[in-house]
Amino acid sequence: MKNNIIFRYILFIIGLFIAAMGVAFSTKAGLGTSPVASLPYSVSLISHLLTFGGWLNLLSVIQITVQVLLLRSRCNPLEIFIQTVLAFVYGYLTNFSCFLIRDIEVTSYPMQFLFMLLGCVILGFGIWVQLRGGVAMLPGEAMNRAIGQVTGYKYENIKIFFDVAYIVGSAIICLVFIGRLEGVREGSIIAALLVGTIIKFFNKIFGKK
Repeated sequence: MKNNIIFRYILFIIGLFIAAMGVAFSTKAGLGTSPVASLPYSVSLISHLLTFGGWLNLLSVIQITVQVLLLRSRCNPLEIFIQTVLAFVYGYLTNFSCFLIRDIEVTSYPMQFLFMLLGCVILGFGIWVQLRGGVAMLPGEAMNRAIGQVTGYKYENIKIFFDVAYIVGSAIICLVFIGRLEGVREGSIIAALLVGTIIKFFNKIFGKK
């Protein structure tokens, strides 16, 4: 039993790192950040009260709060604590992932589009691996799961809805305060629609194994 728990935590951490690599590839593409990151990134452009990572952490705190309010007595305090810690760890892993591919040059739009698609696939696979571990989730994904538990809607569909909402919110913030789109482009929209579908694909192919 103990070995099984250790294995699941290792599996989750691997999924966390894979997801961070997906975000790094998407950022490298330059066609828009990942949906969840797009909102805090846009806010960081107009307010220097916190850094990009600081706003990302604040969003995580909001997502954790939503979970607690929805699940109430069903909420697992240990999991909430782990999510809070991982919200900060994930930021460092994302920075490290960007560092790993820093020397790769993206010189054309086809290459940008390819990197964006790779980012979506890697991110979707990373999230799926985290779900397979089943011991913890990042706050954004855990919030989607909690909403699914309360409403009965599928997790994948809820994720697509919120990814689109993050992008719309980011676009409105950029257009109103900056006058142009920053960090939100066609890649963000494609990722919002594609990542949830990719998770469905991995569930269908490997769900029974």
